[in-house]
Amino acid sequence: MLTIQRIFAAVLLLVCIGLALMAWPYQAAFSYEPVGPRAFPLLILGLMGLALLYMLFRPTPIVHSDEEPQLDRATLQKIAICIGLLLVFAGTFEPLGFILAGTLIGVPMARLYGGRWVPSIVVSTLMAISLYLLFDKVMDVPLPLGLLDILEN
Repeated sequence: MLTIQRIFAAVLLLVCIGLALMAWPYQAAFSYEPVGPRAFPLLILGLMGLALLYMLFRPTPIVHSDEEPQLDRATLQKIAICIGLLLVFAGTFEPLGFILAGTLIGVPMARLYGGRWVPSIVVSTLMAISLYLLFDKVMDVPLPLGLLDILEN
């Protein structure tokens, strides 16, 4: 089991290195954020690389306990639905805007993991608005408003 985990970590580490090499020379014609558009993927790939190095050289294998859920059909269906919801978010991000797309995806995601309707709607809406304000106003990273564009100014 340890060998399979290390092979997985090594292959994924090579993929991260390849992606970092592809992202390193990227220069955008314009920059709308202080650190530029290549910082985020390089940061994520760097963090993934550190975690994969740990996986590659740790002394003992990861052992799963009996308390952890099995990777059964229901779990795989939830994973597939999550991936589908993320794809819908990516497709609706620009036309609907961050707040509406985030709420649209947040509610079914919360329901998928056992949330009740009213708390799911309230929390998803508040989280989408809060994250929009954090990114757009505090961090000065503009996010699209989409259909809510009339609220600006």
